[in-house]
Amino acid sequence: MTHHSTATRTGARESVSQPRPVERLVAGMATSDGAGVRLTRVLTQSLQRRLDPFLMLDAFKSDNPDDYLAGFPDHPHRGFETVTYMIAGRMRHRDSAGHEGLLENGGVQWMTAGSGLIHSELPEQEDGLMEGFQLWINLAAKDKMTTPGYRDIPSEKIPELTTEAGATVRVIAGSSHGVAGAVTRPVTEPLYLDIHLPEGASFAQAVPAGHNAFLYVYRGAITIGCEVTTPVEVPTQRMALLGNSPDTDGVVFTASGGPARVLLLAGAPLNEPIAQYGPFVMNQEAELHQAMQDYRDGKFDGGYQSAA
Repeated sequence: MTHHSTATRTGARESVSQPRPVERLVAGMATSDGAGVRLTRVLTQSLQRRLDPFLMLDAFKSDNPDDYLAGFPDHPHRGFETVTYMIAGRMRHRDSAGHEGLLENGGVQWMTAGSGLIHSELPEQEDGLMEGFQLWINLAAKDKMTTPGYRDIPSEKIPELTTEAGATVRVIAGSSHGVAGAVTRPVTEPLYLDIHLPEGASFAQAVPAGHNAFLYVYRGAITIGCEVTTPVEVPTQRMALLGNSPDTDGVVFTASGGPARVLLLAGAPLNEPIAQYGPFVMNQEAELHQAMQDYRDGKFDGGYQSAA
């Protein structure tokens, strides 16, 4: 993956004295979505309460066009945010108000579905590797009916830093080692890092106590822990759900047995009821019925804006 970020720099050191332990490892579930795109559902519905405010994480990777060519035709969303991160490939998105954009290698689309929109995500390639992730982040009850909008962030606009240990960190959201990410969100305060570790390199990241956090290893393997926590090996394509006791202040891990690439996510829980029906995520069943009625009545077509 080629990046041309002008923001690469050596970051300040993160201080972690009480690292979080691994609560458990989770294997993703093979599934398909859209018009038959094959993917792995890493964060499933059963983990939504535990990993609040995160609702879902899908990983997709294939060099077989049959696995992705059908894409994700028109579908509605309401009540949350979707974050699509392309590692490789090209995806064209369009929405019901006529906006469109192209997601390419290393780029991110941060979409706030809010009160409702209809959009499509279709591959703009007929062969080659397509790889990436889609994350769903919940919105607080007071923000669920906000005006929809999105930001397309090309790869070169995502800040990068290099640690003294040689780790390269892409800061999609939140901040790491003194470097602010491409996106900052209030309320849920998400941290979203893509960390590339050379073999044997360690990485430390501060995470506020009370925030829910997890790692997903998508290349290689890592060992989480240090002298004060029992080390746990996390192989490729596994999620490590991190413990959340009030005396912890971050996470420490090391690439084991070769280079590794890891997503690190953390966020402030909303602690609100979750009512979900497919692409609608609200707080109460009645709000789901209203969302379906509004969708049938054609109320998802307007009011969509591109956020600067």
